[in-house]
Amino acid sequence: MGRVVGALSAARRAQGRVEGMMAALHADQALELAAEAWSCEAVSTAAIEGESLDLAAVRSSVARRLGAAHQDGPDAPRHVEGLLDVMQDAVLERGAPVTHERLHAWQAALFPGGFSSGRKIRIGAYRQHAEPMQIVSGAMGLQAKVHYEAPPSARVHGDMDQLLAWFNSEAEPDAFVKAALVHLWFETIHPFEDGNGRVGRVLVDLVLARDMGRPVLMLRPSQRLQQQRKAYYQQLEQAQRGGTDVTEWVLWFIEQMRAACDAAAQVINETLAKALFWFTHRDKKLNERQRKVINRVLMDGPDSFKGGLDVATYLKITKEARAAKSADVARVTASRDLSELKGLGLLVQTGAGRATRYHVNLPGWGPDQAD
Repeated sequence: MGRVVGALSAARRAQGRVEGMMAALHADQALELAAEAWSCEAVSTAAIEGESLDLAAVRSSVARRLGAAHQDGPDAPRHVEGLLDVMQDAVLERGAPVTHERLHAWQAALFPGGFSSGRKIRIGAYRQHAEPMQIVSGAMGLQAKVHYEAPPSARVHGDMDQLLAWFNSEAEPDAFVKAALVHLWFETIHPFEDGNGRVGRVLVDLVLARDMGRPVLMLRPSQRLQQQRKAYYQQLEQAQRGGTDVTEWVLWFIEQMRAACDAAAQVINETLAKALFWFTHRDKKLNERQRKVINRVLMDGPDSFKGGLDVATYLKITKEARAAKSADVARVTASRDLSELKGLGLLVQTGAGRATRYHVNLPGWGPDQAD
């Protein structure tokens, strides 16, 4: 118990820092952060299952849902819109009880066509097949490794009755512990033919939204779990194969929540730095191309352009090469724009000649930033 209390204290201090920093945000900044967090969470929870989503399409859909600044991007496929519907319901209706019917609706939304990886699955209901529900890796046959075998289908409804009765009660007062336990319990039952991981992580989002009292996603637990994907699966497997003592899983999960809070604090710091950046340069006259490039770099963050901007990158962002009469004209224009941004103090230059690179003039955004 003492180890859990210590881990919770550290995680709660990290969460408190996030809450304090959020209070310093303007409403537009908070909305921007919520949109980006939601987008990253959707992409990450799918990535854990091996599915790659188009971030631009997700961002565009999230922006429409939140009424945030419009993001250019393709329309999201139906199953992606379904995932976003589920995540939205979890945080907007965070105070509503979680029922069998609500979980069924969530799972059905993930598979609007009723198929997963080309095979027909049961949607909008718990599994009923007689064969064992196994978590398997490797090739089918002798080389396949069974990591976990879930309870038989006949037990699912009764087990879920117990889980939901506990979840909808006040039996566990701490949100981080409750998120750890509900996620483990749900994944252990594995009630659906498919979609269990995504639904289980949405339950975590719901618990955190209740705890923070906000109708949006601000922390990014799925992003952290995706970054720790191998350890995540190992910890789940160990807890599922063990006895009734799940202390190690709870400790590991709380540590991931602490790390997610630290990452959220860093994102908020970057947002405040960007706001200060534009305030400092509010009187600078930029053309449309220059403003587009600076906004893109700031939006993507310091890790996205570690090598710095060059003429080719600038042209790719602005798409000026397509509009220009010749490639040479486009390159001259881009080079002039970059030089002007340097002269105005928005960018700093490193290198010379073909090795010339430009970096946003913010601490930690240049080539000397820590890896």
